[in-house]
Formats: sequence, C-alpha cells, structure tokens
Amino acid sequence: MLKEFKAFVMRGNVLDLAIAVIIGAAFGKIVSSLTDDILMPIIGKIFGGLDFSSYYLVMGPIPAALSGSTDYVALKKAGVPLIGYGAFVTQLVNFLIVAFIIFMILRVVNRASAIIERETARLRREEEVATPPAPEPVEIALLREIRDELKSRP
Repeated sequence: MLKEFKAFVMRGNVLDLAIAVIIGAAFGKIVSSLTDDILMPIIGKIFGGLDFSSYYLVMGPIPAALSGSTDYVALKKAGVPLIGYGAFVTQLVNFLIVAFIIFMILRVVNRASAIIERETARLRREEEVATPPAPEPVEIALLREIRDELKSRP
C-alpha cells in the first residue's frame, strides 16, 4: 500500500495540483491584502466611512455589556445576529479581482496557443512544399510499364 501511495503522490498531476494549491493560497493572501488594505478603504472613503467591513445590520438584541459598541467582530463573537453586508461586499470584490485575473491569464494562454498553432501549421506547410516527393520504387515503375503494355494490346 505504501508503494502505491508513493506512486500516486509522485505522478505529475498530483504534484501539479499541490503546487497550484500552494500558489493559489499565496495568491489569495495577496488579493485579500489588496482588497482589505487598498481597495476597500478607498471605496469606504467614497461611501462616507473608512472601514467598509464595519457596515452591518443588527437583527437582534445587543447584550448590555456591548450596548453602544460598533465593533462588528465583538458583536459577532457575542452571538448578536448581524447581517454583515460590508464584509460580503469585501469578499465580492475579492472574488471579482480573482476572476478578472484568471480571465486575463486564460486570455493570454489562449492567444499564445493560437499563435503557436498557426506557427506549427505554417511550418508543416513549408515542410510539405520544401520536401520533394520520394522517388518511385523500381517495382512500382515496372508494374506501371506492364499495365501500360497490357492496355495497348488489342
């Protein structure tokens, strides 16, 4: 079983997937930082508040110890039912950034593969034109002569 597991792990697809997951996690952190530290403060400033993640609606009673508190994390931790639309918008912006970057990567890959495909087809055509046809084998030439001779007889 250990040998089978080792063979499974060492296959190219598994290693590629592991590398993709690691790079994806690092990329997710970069996108989260871009969204949380750069974009959302700008969007929050435009809409009148600096911390966009603190936009929420209270759906239930707030405990007396936290009355007057506007700390979303503290209220959520205390079990107050909240609709955190600011946090949702932040995650939506994260998603849109990742989706746009993936779209751009796929667009570049598709264009590059189309260019490679055209170049490969052009090289094949040039090879076909540049390569003279192979000489006819002697046996085929002899069979053609015999055929032509038989056709010419009455």
